Parts: sequence; C-alpha cells; structure tokens
Amino acid sequence: MPAWEYLTTPLMIHNTAAILNNWGSDGWELVQVVPGPEGGLVAYLKRPLAAKEGA
Repeated sequence: MPAWEYLTTPLMIHNTAAILNNWGSDGWELVQVVPGPEGGLVAYLKRPLAAKEGA
C-alpha cells in the first residue's frame, strides 16, 4: 500500500487554475477544496511518498 504526503494551500479565487497547475506539475493531486477558516478557499493535495533509500 502506498504511503502519502499531504499539503494544504490557500487558493486565490482569481488564480486558482495556475496555482493548482503549479502544484500538479510537482506531482501533487487535488483531493478536496474547502472554505478556509478566515474566508477564501483551501486546497488539500496529496502525492506518493518517495521511496526511502535502503528500504
């Protein structure tokens, strides 16, 4: 079973696609977008953890 690492990042409503494309090019997959605690949107992303050397 793969191990995952997770990331949360705020989304600027006027630049959402560019922000998500930037993270996606680094291997991050969008899991969910939710309202932020202080307004705006927060994106939750995940990507597989790199294999540990010697493992």
